[in-house]
Amino acid sequence: MMAVAATAGLGPRIAVSLLQVAAVGAGGPLLVGMMAKIRARAEGRAGAPISQPLRDLAKLAGKETIRAEHSSVVAPLAPFVLVASAAVAVAISPLVTTTPVMQGGADVFVVVYLLLMGSVALALGGLDAGTAFGGMGSSRAMTIGALAEPALLVAILALSIQAGTSNLPAIVAATVTHPAWAANPERLLALVALVIVVVAETGRIPVDNPATHLELTMVHEAMILEYAGPELALVTLGEAMRLGLLFALVVNLFAPWGIASGAGVTTVAIALAAVAVKAAVLAAVIAAVEISTAKLRLFRVPELLAGGFVLAVVGVMTGLVTR
Repeated sequence: MMAVAATAGLGPRIAVSLLQVAAVGAGGPLLVGMMAKIRARAEGRAGAPISQPLRDLAKLAGKETIRAEHSSVVAPLAPFVLVASAAVAVAISPLVTTTPVMQGGADVFVVVYLLLMGSVALALGGLDAGTAFGGMGSSRAMTIGALAEPALLVAILALSIQAGTSNLPAIVAATVTHPAWAANPERLLALVALVIVVVAETGRIPVDNPATHLELTMVHEAMILEYAGPELALVTLGEAMRLGLLFALVVNLFAPWGIASGAGVTTVAIALAAVAVKAAVLAAVIAAVEISTAKLRLFRVPELLAGGFVLAVVGVMTGLVTR
């Protein structure tokens, strides 16, 4: 009987997961545009419209594909792997509902390593052309990722202690059931650690400056210098989807109110609006902090990420002591 019920509800769950992918695919670039708009206004400029990243994607998609002379099959495959891994991670994550498709497999390790797969693919794409800047950017990106991923895992482990599971939908559902958990010390420590990791993973200031084109300071931009046209559009879309996913995960793990517990049309619509508003608030806060923050020197970035890792470890220890 349980298997029949699960099968009967599979169609709506697939529909909601596809809705999540579509929402993050459109919402990620809009978040990037909103953060750029906030920074422009703070600097006294009018700035581009919030929808400018979507317009840029449409323009890039219509341009000619140009590849480096000595590149192999790795370079054109990397953008597809980046977008596909981000889309799968979005589909199984509890962004709009706590019952997404394959919710039993939406473990924190699965989501983290899906994101890591995209990062590795993009780094290999940057190395494939054999240019100095591509190798420099890929090396820096892998160094930052190697320091950020452990902090991300340990921070979510701090949340897993209370819920008794590392399954993301179960953690979110447990937080909805126990709203007082949001104010626990281990949760606050994990929140700070996660924000640091998200800033590093999305290439924001102070870890990286997404607007820079200075050869000695750029990380992400150095990896994608050899991409153009539709392939560059895919890379840009994949990175925006990762940003939208991470922002939505952070707000739902710590403030999941409004998320749907099923696949009803009304509850899903409310949940979609709620996660959009919460992610926009987080993006606005990060953008406001970026305005008064300078990019760190590359050799100072490990200190920041080590601080995030220590906060996550302290959160785990606090959760073990107080449970």
